[in-house]
Amino acid sequence: MSITGPSVRAQLDLFRSIPGDIAPRDAQDLMAWPFFSLAKSRRIHPIDFRMGETWILVEATAEHGMATIWDADVLIWAASQIVEARDAGRPTSRLIAATPHEILAFTERGTGKASYERLKAALDRLQSTTVATSIRQPSQRRRHRFSWINEWKERLDGAGRPLGIEMIVPDWFYAGVLDQALVLTIDRAYFSLTGGLERWLYRIVRKHGGRQGGGWSFDVSHLHLKSGALSPLKRFAFELRGIVHRQPLPGYVLVLERAYGRERLNFTPIPIDPFEAAMRRVGFKAVDK
Repeated sequence: MSITGPSVRAQLDLFRSIPGDIAPRDAQDLMAWPFFSLAKSRRIHPIDFRMGETWILVEATAEHGMATIWDADVLIWAASQIVEARDAGRPTSRLIAATPHEILAFTERGTGKASYERLKAALDRLQSTTVATSIRQPSQRRRHRFSWINEWKERLDGAGRPLGIEMIVPDWFYAGVLDQALVLTIDRAYFSLTGGLERWLYRIVRKHGGRQGGGWSFDVSHLHLKSGALSPLKRFAFELRGIVHRQPLPGYVLVLERAYGRERLNFTPIPIDPFEAAMRRVGFKAVDK
């Protein structure tokens, strides 16, 4: 399925990805709201989320299933590329060309054939998943509908070997990324998180907790609602306690407290040296002293 017609594609300048190490950036809207499946198993059931004047409807196809939080790594890569180019004064575009190796290396995946096939499956899910939302619309009654990738294609040489891929990201995503206030730098260790819930939790903690000394907190029931997860609250709370026990989120300490019959998750940033933080953002690990 292609949402962007040839005439639209022809109007877009091609933006070629920037090679080398760049800081990973994430779109704040994607960090704060339930846009992705947190399960590795195929999800068809839609996410129908409503909170106040904010509403989100995410729908999947039976063929590919819903885009997952691991698939969203492609969007983190795209956001990082767009912001890096913008900050360097280079022109950007919704039409992005790259090699699979660049995306896989950035997201710390393997770069062999199996990883390339998984990347293509992720692109298919991102392209076939549709989103309708009121977020960033001038009127809450207005609906913006899009796919995470409008279309994508492989470029092959004469022997059928892959030369690279091209993708078109939606204008809703692109506009949010170009606004500096709507993008946050994330810790590269995020890509090492293996669980869907802990990945989602890191993003929401990074979005709301930031580097505030006092941190932030949420009722567990509120977190469950914001996750869009299909698991019941009891199971969600059980998995959350496991994450608190393991403390896997880079840069944050998690604490669960119970008061007045309700569980609440508190998260505070771990103070780190500014130089060490800069090194971690570009993929260097601190040396033990």
